[in-house]
Amino acid sequence: MTEHKEPPHKRFARSIPAGDDRERLVCQDCGFVNYENPKIVVGSVAVWQDRILLCKRAIPPREGFWTLPAGYLELQEATAEGALREAWEEARARLEIDQLLAVYSIQRLSQIQLIYRARLLSGEVEAGPESQEVGLFAWEDIPWEDIAFPSVHWALADYRATRDQAVFAPRMNPPDETGRIQGL
Repeated sequence: MTEHKEPPHKRFARSIPAGDDRERLVCQDCGFVNYENPKIVVGSVAVWQDRILLCKRAIPPREGFWTLPAGYLELQEATAEGALREAWEEARARLEIDQLLAVYSIQRLSQIQLIYRARLLSGEVEAGPESQEVGLFAWEDIPWEDIAFPSVHWALADYRATRDQAVFAPRMNPPDETGRIQGL
């Protein structure tokens, strides 16, 4: 019986590299540091005639719950381009980006979310492969109890607070980070 050895480039262990202050994945043979960095999510609050585009998720996590068109940024993709791509993939929606609405830091998931304020170029939307259905909702008709993630609540509240402002500073996580809009 021969002993199976991993190739040298696969012998990683957690240790603190010289000159660093935290554990990283370090190759035990050559010292290469495999940095693990946050994932970047891009998306939009997209509006058509005062109605907000929402997508009912067809995939985990939170399958069957409503969200904004959003997803992971691809390699070599600009953030606004990623938001446009996600709107097409999830809702077959064409958008015009207005400006960056918010930057949310979701520490427990090591995730950064960049959410844009956008206008739909047409009210014609349909579910893409990652959505069970899509809809354009007036504020009072948003299915608040079936929203998938706290950051969707945050983005909707931030959109409402800035919708009449031509220019504003991008928003951040609310102080309580619960994502629940008061009174809902």
